Amino acid sequence: MSTDTLKLIVGLGNPGPQYRNNRHNVGVWFLQAICQQYQGELRPEARFHGDTARVTIDGHDIRLLFPTTFMNRSGLSVSALCHYFDIAPAQMLVAYDEIDFPVGTTRLKSGGGHGGHNGMRDIISALGGERDFYRLRIGVGHPGDKNKVANYVLSDPGKDDTISIEHDIDQALRVLPVAAGGKWNQAMLELHSQDKPSGD
Repeated sequence: MSTDTLKLIVGLGNPGPQYRNNRHNVGVWFLQAICQQYQGELRPEARFHGDTARVTIDGHDIRLLFPTTFMNRSGLSVSALCHYFDIAPAQMLVAYDEIDFPVGTTRLKSGGGHGGHNGMRDIISALGGERDFYRLRIGVGHPGDKNKVANYVLSDPGKDDTISIEHDIDQALRVLPVAAGGKWNQAMLELHSQDKPSGD
């Protein structure tokens, strides 16, 4: 459907060099990879409380947003930009770290809850409880102990995991032109079939 053509890609993370390579910032890694491939440049935009860019993907004009409000206030930035440009939730993709997926698993989905992710929780709240937007969940693995999650996501992955996450981001980039035109089911199918050569 044309209403589901992609208008905005949000990459979640925390601002500042000390957070740049954290697992919690893989959504921003995704934005940076898009900028690299499509000649975009993220620049601070005060009225949107974040860094923004514009790229053209397969003929579609798409805005990129990295909320620099810190993760827990991501909704402030997302709602400001969506209201200003009249972007519907169904035209937005939010990329973020997913601890419930092992490294090497990345999934596209539409709708759902926040899954305990503070950035997602704040976005849903700032959009008035609206959940019908697309998500790119990039697997970063789980520390095994619930009490260690906060420190885990705010630390950098090891070399092997970093290579694997970057590979996942490349795979997601490959299906972006399909998603940009609103063919989300096809994009999901292509992304998820790249995961593992044998069944699930």
